[in-house]
Amino acid sequence: MFKRLVLWWSVLRGDVRRLWFALRHPAAPSWLKLGTALIVLYVLSPIDLLPDALPVIGVLDDLVIVPLAIRWLLKRLPPEISTEVERPRRR
Repeated sequence: MFKRLVLWWSVLRGDVRRLWFALRHPAAPSWLKLGTALIVLYVLSPIDLLPDALPVIGVLDDLVIVPLAIRWLLKRLPPEISTEVERPRRR
């Protein structure tokens, strides 16, 4: 169980990082900004598909919906942004 959570967190962290770089790209489409704002609004909103008061299921919907939404946005990036986002950053 713990290994799955660590794997999930590492995948999500990488997706969030790629989404952040895509948002900062000069050619970032407006739908990407709107989609990201809606994801953030969903995470911060007290209204959920399944209430958080339900013991396990309430949190589980956030753990499934948010990563899927981020992946969905990343898969629809224009090719020129997608290649730049996937390229490793030099520091």
